[in-house]
Amino acid sequence: MNTNLKMRVQALGDPTRMAIFERLADAGRPLAVVDIAQGLAVTRPAVSQHLKVLKLAGLVIDQPAANRRLYQIEPQSLAELRDYFDRFWRDSLLAFKQAAESPEEPS
Repeated sequence: MNTNLKMRVQALGDPTRMAIFERLADAGRPLAVVDIAQGLAVTRPAVSQHLKVLKLAGLVIDQPAANRRLYQIEPQSLAELRDYFDRFWRDSLLAFKQAAESPEEPS
């Protein structure tokens, strides 16, 4: 696993960051911190700090809009994550299939 991918997976390991990431993914449009924070059990400044971690990991991008910033999922990073997990499951299922189909050795 390359360093960037490892950072992305680690960033999503935090439940609050995962909730923020999912909220952005579900929105399908850029959101301001106030919109992202709505209904979460953390403050807006905490959401901003979590967004900073997600941004450093390359999972979200932001853009200025008047006096605030709008955040959205970084599509290329999402595609790389999906590719990694697709390969992971493909390889894992193949190994399971091979183990299940191999003749049992006597004890």
